[in-house]
Amino acid sequence: MTDLPCVLLTGFAPFGGETENPSWDAVRRLDGETLAGHRIVVRCLPVAFDASLDALRTAIEQTAPALVLCVGQAGGHAQLALERVAINVDDARIPDNLGAQPIDRPVVEGGPAAYFSDLPIKAMRAALLAAEIPAEISQTAGTYVCNHVFYGLMHALREHAGVRGGFIHIPYAPAQAARHPGAPSLSIETVAAGLRVALRTALDTRTDRRLAGGAEH
Repeated sequence: MTDLPCVLLTGFAPFGGETENPSWDAVRRLDGETLAGHRIVVRCLPVAFDASLDALRTAIEQTAPALVLCVGQAGGHAQLALERVAINVDDARIPDNLGAQPIDRPVVEGGPAAYFSDLPIKAMRAALLAAEIPAEISQTAGTYVCNHVFYGLMHALREHAGVRGGFIHIPYAPAQAARHPGAPSLSIETVAAGLRVALRTALDTRTDRRLAGGAEH
């Protein structure tokens, strides 16, 4: 049994008719690795609004992490998208895997309008680009289960002093992109390598770099 502090890294089960989810395929490759003096523990979250946060909160209680990074699939993206902000709304274009399709419902009744990631996303992007892994700062995590988990994570971490959290969206895997003509993709190996770079930077960096990463629209 190791005494190293823990990093909790999560991916998602397949959804939306897909038979795979590259977030889980990439995340599970890091299970048990040691990175910057921390042991990586991975969990697969269900693509279901209520059940996803139940599973996440259980994982946090079980692992007592120093840092939590949740990873989700964003088909159509060409880069690792480091999410800046989670908003307090569920507005599902498609049902989740249990058939729930909330519309204009808060993630947390009475919660703040939004939470910002407290990971050093600018430094993480710079490190990824230096490693020749495509990355961008994303200004929205959507309104589906990924945003639900990101918001719920940041809300839950208010009760865990010193624990930092954030979210990354990743592109389709090549096999998925082949079923979606014109869609970009990244290999699972590249995504896993990117997650190592992102996590190492997050663990080593407390004050983010002041770099441009905004958007015009």
